Amino acid sequence: MNVRIKDDFNLKKIADSGQCFRVRCSDDGAYRFLCKNRVLSIRQTGIDTYDVSCSPEDWRDFWHDYFDLNRNYRYIRASIDESDSYLLAAAISGTGIRILRQDPWEILLTFIISQRKSIPAIQSGVELLAQRYGSTLSAAGETHWLFPTPDALRSVSEEAFRQCGLGYRAPYIRDAVCKVCSGEIDLQACYDYNDTLLFEHLKKIRGIGDKVANCICLFAYGRTALAPVDTWIARAIREQYDGRNPFPGYADTAGIMQQYIFYHIREQKRKQSGR
Repeated sequence: MNVRIKDDFNLKKIADSGQCFRVRCSDDGAYRFLCKNRVLSIRQTGIDTYDVSCSPEDWRDFWHDYFDLNRNYRYIRASIDESDSYLLAAAISGTGIRILRQDPWEILLTFIISQRKSIPAIQSGVELLAQRYGSTLSAAGETHWLFPTPDALRSVSEEAFRQCGLGYRAPYIRDAVCKVCSGEIDLQACYDYNDTLLFEHLKKIRGIGDKVANCICLFAYGRTALAPVDTWIARAIREQYDGRNPFPGYADTAGIMQQYIFYHIREQKRKQSGR
């Protein structure tokens, strides 16, 4: 099926933005996205046209929201303060990134895993977890490993999690599994929480601090007023803004602005290293 996306939309930048860890690009330029029990292959065929592997109903009812296509990112970029030259440059660099509306359970675990890990190491740990404990889904002649459900991980020990390369994060993963399986953390009910309540509720899980909680709020629940601050973003705030956090000034689009800067920093580092 062919779809048209007239707003900012760049598959490579989305895949490289650090918010999703299981996107894959095939030799023909198609990108594979997995979410819950769905798989999508999407390939750009024209300036604003894309070939997608799902039905019109699935695109309308699931993937359209997943890619945040109800939001106008061109308008958001145009709203950047003209005096903020660093963010203007970052937005040019990151044009095409969108905040994905991902599965809260997968995002919860993957961002616990992400602590003090490089993106390739995060991808490796998440993929191994899926291959060992996830179910399979066949689509277009390929078998895909889905992210394991809380029930699938209920009886997995800390040692088994360590064998997936999760190290000191293993007890945090175990705590998250226990709290979600018991109902102490209700990820579906979290959709109804305001930003502050959601943020504090997620921090009840061992190992989740401010940065990881903000990532879950942003990348799973679409709370774009929240902007995660990792070491790279903290350095940008210190060096580019004299220590004054610029994101609160962008209100409900703060998290999107953070993504532009995060991507921009990574691109600058990549160019400096010659990769």
